[in-house]
Amino acid sequence: MNLNLKNPIVFFDLETTGINIVTDRIVEISYLKIYPNGKEESETYRINPTIPIPAESTAIHGITDDDIKNAPTFSELAKNLAKVLEGADLAGFNSNKFDIPLLAEELLRADIDIDLKKRKFIDVQVIFHKKEQRTLSAAYQFYCQKELTDAHSAEADTRATYEILKSQLDHYSDLPNNVDELSKFSSHTNSVDFAGRIVCDDKGVERFNFGKYKGLSVEEIFEKDPAYYAWMMNNEFPLYTKKVLTTIKLRSAFAQNKK
Repeated sequence: MNLNLKNPIVFFDLETTGINIVTDRIVEISYLKIYPNGKEESETYRINPTIPIPAESTAIHGITDDDIKNAPTFSELAKNLAKVLEGADLAGFNSNKFDIPLLAEELLRADIDIDLKKRKFIDVQVIFHKKEQRTLSAAYQFYCQKELTDAHSAEADTRATYEILKSQLDHYSDLPNNVDELSKFSSHTNSVDFAGRIVCDDKGVERFNFGKYKGLSVEEIFEKDPAYYAWMMNNEFPLYTKKVLTTIKLRSAFAQNKK
């Protein structure tokens, strides 16, 4: 079944130096952009992460330091990638927890400030796990009756993810064929930042989702314990999380000044 689209949607996959969204970097990105009229555009870029690729990461995706020594850095590609993402929703496999947060970090490091939170996200892995609970290769075999022979190649994983989502729509009659509902279904929490450190409750109040203030209002904590904001800003939290915290802090200060 083809996707029912109002906006373009970009399926993408990252290969990286590791799994820490704060300190690790992208070494390969592949995207497949689908337009509402069915038109497709795709591209794969090798990227120089400017840091060494650990051997354990190379063992997974096969990309070595020599492979990317003459490749462009993410900053050099950022503007072109931003154009690809412009006005598009995003989809991937385990993308809500990893690929989207890391992409947001890389964009901010390159001084490209895209408000990705205005987009819809479809995580095909979440749909798969809610329905079947298996891996990408197993999902490809289960839904598409194909063997994923080049797993952990960003291009192969990206194409497989797109095919899996279309097959999921065929397989599950109760799965809605529109991006808004698929985005809701493939999300576990109402995160304000990509890392899930801050979430919204059912009244729209931003609350901490970790640590000693878990479940408490961000604005109230910043008022009662101003040093907590400084502590988070000076420690290894994602740049996007820090951006969200600053937005909340400035909004709260503005509201207080108007009283």
